[in-house]
Amino acid sequence: MRILYDASRLMSRADRSAPTGVDRVCLAYAEWLLASPNVTTIPVRGRKNRLVTVDPDWFRRFVVDLRAKWNGAAGAAGDRSHEARLLTALTAPNRPTASVLGAPPAPVQARPADKARVFKQFFRSRHAAPLPDADLYLNVGHTTLQDPTALQDLQAAGIARVVLIHDLIPVTHPEFCRPGDGDKHRDRVVNTLRHASQVIVNSAYTGEELQAFARRENLPQPPIHVAHLGLEPAFAAGDAVAAPRPYFVHVGTIEARKNLALLLTLWRRLEERLGDRTPSLVLVGRYGWENEAVLDHLQRSPNLQGVVHQASNLSDAVLARLMRGARAVLAPSSVEGYDLPAVEACAMGLHLIASDIPPHRELTPGAELIDPLDGLGWLDAIERASTADASAPPACAAPAYTAPDWTAHFAIVAGAVGLGAASPLASAAKAL
Repeated sequence: MRILYDASRLMSRADRSAPTGVDRVCLAYAEWLLASPNVTTIPVRGRKNRLVTVDPDWFRRFVVDLRAKWNGAAGAAGDRSHEARLLTALTAPNRPTASVLGAPPAPVQARPADKARVFKQFFRSRHAAPLPDADLYLNVGHTTLQDPTALQDLQAAGIARVVLIHDLIPVTHPEFCRPGDGDKHRDRVVNTLRHASQVIVNSAYTGEELQAFARRENLPQPPIHVAHLGLEPAFAAGDAVAAPRPYFVHVGTIEARKNLALLLTLWRRLEERLGDRTPSLVLVGRYGWENEAVLDHLQRSPNLQGVVHQASNLSDAVLARLMRGARAVLAPSSVEGYDLPAVEACAMGLHLIASDIPPHRELTPGAELIDPLDGLGWLDAIERASTADASAPPACAAPAYTAPDWTAHFAIVAGAVGLGAASPLASAAKAL
């Protein structure tokens, strides 16, 4: 089996010491394919709306190095120093005088070009050579899809096209995204529906949104398969950060749809009531877009100083320990396609307070679900969790909850592309 794996997004993340949810999926697929003994993985990337091959030996080393970096084995010194300051603040017996915050996002025009990433993307690939013969093209990162040329070329060559769609949020909720992202993502979705052989979605909700979009736009619907995403090994039972004062954690990019402005407004109310007894809040994630309200709270609110902290680029090991020590993981998003951190929290048996939206009802049934507009309901839940017996078992620890895993995910993918239960890919999935 010869598979063209679109590594465009993964290669663009070469400089990052911590992944987003989509980045995790891209890496998991790369590892799965490379571990399959009877599969030839041919890494490719997009260049001028066409696909070019990437040096396979270099790509294999790149995947190993990226896994080590994201696991925390090769973190930058600056990241480690930031982790240490955050843990010191959380474990201090008294409220710190100042918050631990990462550097604010630089203006786009002031950001320097990343020469290392450019090198990896453009000089580890063959610019003009035709693609080798292959059976299947696999794209799980949304890249290369905004123009139909690559998919059309593959279709003309008789190569099956399998695409994973993570969400339709830029199309259905463009107000939460950067200007122009809605049109760009709409093009990706349209091209996928017109030219993909099979589509994988990460949740039933995403599948329903994709089908509804196809009906509205009178577009064809290739077979759509729901495959819940697996979790990294770090997000299992293990040790926790031991803090003398209660704290809560939110994990995710700091952007408007995460509803963090509401969360910070609630924390200000808590601080007005409790003063130095206010529980801490840690926002773990990179700065995204439409985040001005969050930045104003973090940088300018005196009530939140020493109480609310922000961190990015945490290793998986530190992040998992941080989540395990929290009174609850908070997920107040207005809209999600999957919400991997919420699923990770339930997999670790943690108390999860989440917005009452379709993906959370589907994926985290043991969570305490509250309408994302119900500020008083959220305030009550946080106060109850901060004063509850920390040793009491949370709802997500219920025996009925079974966390999704990559074995089941890749078995669905193998079946979707006609590989069968005894195929090399399905066997590799079972071995993970």
